[in-house]
Amino acid sequence: MTAEPELKRRPLDPAALAVLNLPMHDPRVRPLLDELAVEYDTRYGDLFGRGAAAEELNRYPAAEFEEPRGALLVIQENGESIAGGAFRRYDAATAELKRIWTHSAHRRRGLARLVLAELEALAGRRGYTRLYLTTGPRQPEAKHLYLTTGYEPQFDLAADPETIGPLAFTKELPAAQN
Repeated sequence: MTAEPELKRRPLDPAALAVLNLPMHDPRVRPLLDELAVEYDTRYGDLFGRGAAAEELNRYPAAEFEEPRGALLVIQENGESIAGGAFRRYDAATAELKRIWTHSAHRRRGLARLVLAELEALAGRRGYTRLYLTTGPRQPEAKHLYLTTGYEPQFDLAADPETIGPLAFTKELPAAQN
């Protein structure tokens, strides 16, 4: 047995985790962007062409993920970047979630749910009342995550995801508590 499956089963230790709000150019963000590029090219390279991942990851200027309208969060465990995600302004009331990522060696530990919870809470504190996101048709685990965390599909769940394209979801945020 390799070390990787043991790592995946290891429960999260909140004392070992740090949630960092970072600018896109921070070196602690690099693992997130590098692995997302590989993931996108692996899953969608035959559909969009190799290198399309870099184009997607550079579609929005870094400034869109900065305060006060956006954020980029990285979760570190014992100083290692293991998960993250971002949001940007979609419209006056809506934040668009982007770049949701869990390091491949740390999946199935609840990190994606933690990232979502952190992004939702921060978006709510920033005044957003609604979230919007899309995921690709070849990411069934992401689709499952969003469906099981209260996101409403904006597409026909019975349809073949490959015929839909990006799978859009929305979620209403609870009213801000003062």
